[in-house]
Amino acid sequence: MHIVALIIVGAAAGFIATRLMKADTDLVSTIAIGIFGALIGGLVLRVLLTVSGWMAGFVGAVLGAMLLIWLYRTYGPKT
Repeated sequence: MHIVALIIVGAAAGFIATRLMKADTDLVSTIAIGIFGALIGGLVLRVLLTVSGWMAGFVGAVLGAMLLIWLYRTYGPKT
Protein backbone atom coordinates (compact mmCIF):
# COMPACT_ATOMS: atom_id res chain seq x y z
CA MET A 1 0.00 0.00 0.00
CA HIS A 2 1.32 3.42 -0.88
CA ILE A 3 2.50 5.43 2.15
CA VAL A 4 0.00 8.26 1.56
CA ALA A 5 -2.86 5.77 1.33
CA LEU A 6 -1.62 4.11 4.53
CA ILE A 7 -1.67 7.46 6.33
CA ILE A 8 -5.16 8.30 5.04
CA VAL A 9 -6.59 4.88 5.94
CA GLY A 10 -4.74 5.02 9.26
CA ALA A 11 -6.14 8.44 10.07
CA ALA A 12 -9.69 7.35 9.24
CA ALA A 13 -9.39 4.05 11.12
CA GLY A 14 -7.73 5.73 14.09
CA PHE A 15 -10.44 8.40 14.19
CA ILE A 16 -13.22 5.81 14.15
CA ALA A 17 -11.49 3.59 16.70
CA THR A 18 -10.76 6.44 19.12
CA ARG A 19 -14.38 7.58 18.91
CA LEU A 20 -15.75 4.06 19.42
CA MET A 21 -13.41 3.50 22.38
CA LYS A 22 -13.93 7.07 23.69
CA ALA A 23 -10.18 7.70 23.76
CA ASP A 24 -8.94 11.28 24.05
CA THR A 25 -5.94 11.46 21.71
CA ASP A 26 -4.23 14.10 19.63
CA LEU A 27 -4.00 13.96 15.82
CA VAL A 28 -0.56 12.31 15.65
CA SER A 29 -1.53 9.62 18.16
CA THR A 30 -4.80 8.98 16.33
CA ILE A 31 -2.97 8.49 13.02
CA ALA A 32 -0.33 6.29 14.68
CA ILE A 33 -3.01 4.15 16.33
CA GLY A 34 -4.74 3.80 12.97
CA ILE A 35 -1.58 2.91 11.06
CA PHE A 36 -0.41 0.31 13.56
CA GLY A 37 -3.97 -0.93 13.85
CA ALA A 38 -4.09 -1.25 10.07
CA LEU A 39 -0.91 -3.29 10.08
CA ILE A 40 -2.03 -5.56 12.92
CA GLY A 41 -5.72 -5.83 12.14
CA GLY A 42 -5.35 -6.03 8.38
CA LEU A 43 -2.81 -8.80 8.62
CA VAL A 44 -4.76 -10.80 11.19
CA LEU A 45 -8.07 -10.37 9.38
CA ARG A 46 -6.64 -11.43 6.04
CA VAL A 47 -4.95 -14.47 7.54
CA LEU A 48 -7.91 -15.63 9.63
CA LEU A 49 -10.70 -14.94 7.19
CA THR A 50 -8.70 -15.06 3.95
CA VAL A 51 -10.52 -11.97 2.78
CA SER A 52 -8.78 -9.64 0.38
CA GLY A 53 -9.42 -6.09 -0.72
CA TRP A 54 -9.24 -2.64 0.77
CA MET A 55 -12.50 -2.95 2.71
CA ALA A 56 -11.18 -5.93 4.66
CA GLY A 57 -8.05 -3.93 5.36
CA PHE A 58 -10.09 -0.98 6.61
CA VAL A 59 -12.26 -3.12 8.88
CA GLY A 60 -9.12 -4.81 10.15
CA ALA A 61 -7.51 -1.43 10.71
CA VAL A 62 -10.39 -0.26 12.88
CA LEU A 63 -10.39 -3.53 14.84
CA GLY A 64 -6.62 -3.42 15.25
CA ALA A 65 -6.71 0.20 16.41
CA MET A 66 -9.42 -0.66 18.94
CA LEU A 67 -7.23 -3.53 20.17
CA LEU A 68 -4.29 -1.18 20.62
CA ILE A 69 -6.42 1.30 22.57
CA TRP A 70 -7.69 -1.50 24.80
CA LEU A 71 -4.16 -2.82 25.39
CA TYR A 72 -2.92 0.68 26.24
CA ARG A 73 -5.79 1.28 28.65
CA THR A 74 -5.31 -2.13 30.27
CA TYR A 75 -1.51 -2.33 30.47
CA GLY A 76 -0.35 1.26 29.86
CA PRO A 77 0.73 3.78 32.45
CA LYS A 78 -1.88 4.51 35.08
CA THR A 79 -2.78 8.17 35.54
